Amino acid sequence: MDSATNIAGSRSPNGAKTLTPEGAIKPTGPWALGSRAGDFVFVAGMRGIDPATNALVPGDAARIRQAFLNMKLIAESEGAGLRDCVRIVVYVIDMLRLRPIVNKVQEELWGGPPYPPRTIVEVSRLNQDDVMEVEGTFHAPVRT
Repeated sequence: MDSATNIAGSRSPNGAKTLTPEGAIKPTGPWALGSRAGDFVFVAGMRGIDPATNALVPGDAARIRQAFLNMKLIAESEGAGLRDCVRIVVYVIDMLRLRPIVNKVQEELWGGPPYPPRTIVEVSRLNQDDVMEVEGTFHAPVRT
């Protein structure tokens, strides 16, 4: 099956599984929410979109929290939790204003250290003029 005919939840020729869990946001283009390859789950950049409405959540802190929760939902669909996160990349449109909010939300959701390695990058613009996006990689050993 080539990528043009690959459907949600299917596997690549080498076994990578496309992830589209129940209750997640709907992709806005030709991309998957996540994928599993062996013992790792890769979550696409998640933004502060309410899965019930597929609309951006109002307010910076609420939107940032929702982005992390959207990432968490994808990871949990494959048996991983936030503590199984091995890498995060965060994109913000204003480092000075948004980095402290990202830090606070991440501290609250993780419940304290240890935290995964994180890169945070300021960008000039995000899809739908959003303020933040987060992507993550999770270790979730395949259970046989």
